[in-house]
Amino acid sequence: MTDEGRNRSARSFLYDRANLVTLAGLLCGVSSIYLSALNAHPAAAIALLWALFCDWFDGAIARRLKDRTDVDRAFGSQLDSLADLVCSGVAPGVLLLSVSGFDPWFLPGAFALAIAGALRLAHFNVLGDAQSYRGLPIDTNIMVVTALFAFREILGNAIFPGLLYASVVILAVLNVASFRMPKAGDGWLYGVGLYVVGMSVLLCGQGVTG
Repeated sequence: MTDEGRNRSARSFLYDRANLVTLAGLLCGVSSIYLSALNAHPAAAIALLWALFCDWFDGAIARRLKDRTDVDRAFGSQLDSLADLVCSGVAPGVLLLSVSGFDPWFLPGAFALAIAGALRLAHFNVLGDAQSYRGLPIDTNIMVVTALFAFREILGNAIFPGLLYASVVILAVLNVASFRMPKAGDGWLYGVGLYVVGMSVLLCGQGVTG
C-alpha cells in the first residue's frame, strides 16, 4: 500500500464515477431485498435487472477513466466484489425465499447461492486473471433468475417456485465450477442494456406488486 492510499479516507473514493455506478447497483440490490420482503416479486426482479446494468457499466466507465491510480483501481475492484455478493449472491436468494412464501425448505437454496457467490468472488480476487473466469460469472445469476420470471404466469404458482429453486441450486454449483469462460468484451454492453430494458418492460406488464 502506498502512502497515497494510506492517507485517503473511504469517503474520498465517492468522487470516482465508476464507484458511484457500483454503489447505485448496490442500492438496486438492497432495494430488491426490500421488495422481496414485501412480496413485490416483479419489482424485486426489476431492481435486480438494474443492479446487473450497473455491474456491467461500472467496469466500462472505469476502463475509460485515464486518471485512475493503482489505489483507485484496487479499491474499485473490492467495492465491486462486495456489491456483487449482495446483488448476485444474496438478493436472488431472498427473492427465491419470497416466491416460496418464506418456506424453510427453500433456505438451503438461498444459502447455497450466497456461499457460492462469496467463494467465487474471493477466488477471483486472489486467483483471477484478465482473460477468463473460472466458473460461471456471478452476474449470470441475475440474468437467469429474471429470465425465469418471464414464464411465471405460464408455469403458475404450483411449478414456478420449484423451478426457481432448482435453477438457483444449479447456478450455485456452476458459480464454483472449475471450467473456464472467456471474459465478455464491452461489445456485450449493448446486449445487456437491451436485455435489462426489455425485461423491465415485460415485468412491469406483470404488475410490480404481483
